[in-house]
Amino acid sequence: MKFIPKSNQREMDIKPERKILLNPGPATTSDAVKYAQIVPDICPRENDFSEIVEKIRTDLKKIINANKYYTTVLFGGSGTAAMEAVLSSVVSPNKKVLILINGAYGERFKKIAETHLLDHICLKSEWGQPLNFLEAENILKSENDIGYIVMVHHETSTGILNPIEKFSQIAQKYMKVSILDAISSFAAIPINVQKTPIDYLISTSNKCIQGMAGISFVFCLKDKLDLLKSTSPRTVYLNLYEQYSSLEQSGQFQFTPPVQTIYALKQAISEFFNEGADCRFQRYKENYKILKDGLLKLGFRVFVTEADESNILITVLEPKDDSYNFKKMHDALFYAGFTIYPGKVSNLKTFRLAVMGDLKKADIECFLLHLKKIIQEMKIKLIYD
Repeated sequence: MKFIPKSNQREMDIKPERKILLNPGPATTSDAVKYAQIVPDICPRENDFSEIVEKIRTDLKKIINANKYYTTVLFGGSGTAAMEAVLSSVVSPNKKVLILINGAYGERFKKIAETHLLDHICLKSEWGQPLNFLEAENILKSENDIGYIVMVHHETSTGILNPIEKFSQIAQKYMKVSILDAISSFAAIPINVQKTPIDYLISTSNKCIQGMAGISFVFCLKDKLDLLKSTSPRTVYLNLYEQYSSLEQSGQFQFTPPVQTIYALKQAISEFFNEGADCRFQRYKENYKILKDGLLKLGFRVFVTEADESNILITVLEPKDDSYNFKKMHDALFYAGFTIYPGKVSNLKTFRLAVMGDLKKADIECFLLHLKKIIQEMKIKLIYD
């Protein structure tokens, strides 16, 4: 392919085919984000690159209204890398961590805690059901050695949104360090850490900020982060304090970062601000409503109740009809330019659809038309018990 510089932009002679990704990340990206990766080769130890990294760290904080008491620590890696970096770096050997679980990503925190031999307590709800914050408070009252509380904001295994307000409130009330997975809610749902303080908030580049996969980041309260300076490291690559120290002192990652992905993230952040936070949030909500209304009109049923849904991802119950086959439906939609995702709820047959990414109203409407056509061609009856 040939790339031609023009007015400080690079335009492809052949535009990449646009795919509508309805999976929960990586998400559909704009052409400008894709093209932002086509840059002159640069050593990431150069000052020019360090300046880009510093701008990204600063601009990301603006999205959650973080003040000077917060910092942003970037890692090369998926969201799970940041989850592991925080748990393995932050949790003290003589304190327990309370993990609130109602989906697969709460379970992932549990797995990380087990792997690093961290003392932990799990408070579980059924997948797709609200967390029991009253019971969480009872545990915090009775277990004096709990120092940390962990929650997933948006559980993409089901589409449930767990309330950040209640989480922040009980963490402050019982003076516990709060760790929040906002991987799939950041830049799609308003988060204001001035109103709902969080000590460590985790996200990634390839979800609702609409960048490319490969960068994860943690927003940290500096005073909490500084307490880690003297702790014994459990990891090398994912050591949160050492990565922070390197970024602060030299503007550089400890280890080689995904350079081109950084440029794509810079462009994605610019697009967020150009669109405007309120417009971004509203677009996601409108796309979700169109999607949900269209699914219900076709005859599908959904898993999460309306009061708890995220307006980002919807878990759809599969019909009982023998003519239904997820793989055949997936493949037919894939060849039409749409990607859908299987479900994660172990005791139910479901599939998932997300509205993350650079998606417009017309994209969702077009998907629903193709879905209706494929259902008719496969002669699926949307039968439920």
